[in-house]
Amino acid sequence: MAPTSTPKAPFGRVLTAMVTPFSTDGALDLAGAQQLAAHLVDAGNDGLVVNGTTGESPTTSDTEKDQLVRAVVEAVGDRAFVVAGVGTNDTRHSIELARQAERSGAHGLLTVTPYYSKPPQEGLLRHFTAIADATGLPVMLYDIPGRSGVPLETETIVRLAEHPRIVANKDAKGDLGAAGWALVRSGLAWYSGDDMLNLPLLSIGATGFVSVVGHLVTPELRALLDAYTGGDVAKAAEIHQHLLPVYTGMFRAQGVVTTKTALALRGLPAGPLRLPLTELDADATERLRKDLAAGGVHL
Repeated sequence: MAPTSTPKAPFGRVLTAMVTPFSTDGALDLAGAQQLAAHLVDAGNDGLVVNGTTGESPTTSDTEKDQLVRAVVEAVGDRAFVVAGVGTNDTRHSIELARQAERSGAHGLLTVTPYYSKPPQEGLLRHFTAIADATGLPVMLYDIPGRSGVPLETETIVRLAEHPRIVANKDAKGDLGAAGWALVRSGLAWYSGDDMLNLPLLSIGATGFVSVVGHLVTPELRALLDAYTGGDVAKAAEIHQHLLPVYTGMFRAQGVVTTKTALALRGLPAGPLRLPLTELDADATERLRKDLAAGGVHL
């Protein structure tokens, strides 16, 4: 049985965008993925995003994506939402991945704005609608123009929200003004996709987080959320300020790289990276240790 969903929090409130563990020879580590998923849910995550960019989705095959969703659903699918990343810059391929994820037992889909090809807003509207039409699963949009090359404009978000299965947006646009208008006009559940803006986005009506630093500080993210929703804004701000070195350190380099480094130092499944990503050097690793320690995370 899947966890209970609500319109305001269709995928829960605290989710981590999970890395994909690989074995030392670079193969998919399904046992490690199940161990890491259980660890993250035990730490307080309501859900996990698998096969997202943080999961190195550009370098995993469709078969590996299928195996990963099945493994994580088996490990934690009765306790947490498993949201499968299915976004590509090929609508037909995204539809295939969406249908595969549904067959694999995913509870929802994360669909990033098509990257590199820079489609017009009408193309984005048709792309996301086609994916939402393809399965019975609820869909979370993912707006990250810094990587995709184009933003999801407010009018497009509002139009997409009319689809009964498009229920949420992961916001990594970095524009609080645009977020406020899109949030209120669309009625979508709003998730912060930028850890540094977790608290600011809550302040304009976001429901929760899809986090990278959740690999390390889920209890603190949960405490921040609970303090804010409980009316203790000063406490939420205090936690946010305490976490600033963690947010900064984890994004000095590419987030997958720093996350896998930190997990390995903690003895948790991570494994190597697939090219074109490469490991941190010794100096960068030591800087990461210092950043995380300043935020209370000791490796």
